[in-house]
Amino acid sequence: MTGNNSSALDTALAYHQAWTGKDLDRAMSFIAQDIICDAPAGRIEGAGAYRAFLEPFVQILLSTKMIAAFGDDRTALVMYDTETVPVKDAPGAECVTVVNGRITYSRFLFDRVPFQSRLDSAPERIDVARPA
Repeated sequence: MTGNNSSALDTALAYHQAWTGKDLDRAMSFIAQDIICDAPAGRIEGAGAYRAFLEPFVQILLSTKMIAAFGDDRTALVMYDTETVPVKDAPGAECVTVVNGRITYSRFLFDRVPFQSRLDSAPERIDVARPA
């Protein structure tokens, strides 16, 4: 669905389907080389850094459920819920700008509370590399 005639919503949905289907290579085909992503942890610049940001989450992803998706020729908003290995309910949203079928900017938001709650309630881990 990349190309000049593709709407931003088409691109955003194809990208979403690819990464939630764990096809990171296909997902990255919708990402511009000079992407800028503003995420809760800070700004991510460039396709390589963006892939490094997305890959660990894709690895722990179990399922997704689309909540809503809206867009026009240049901008799209996709909101979804995810189930991951550490947390059952982790909602997220991405507002993207698309130029020539590629996502050039992403404002990525997700609820960090479920992950922080999980970390806070996790039992202490034993460091097996260090003798007690």
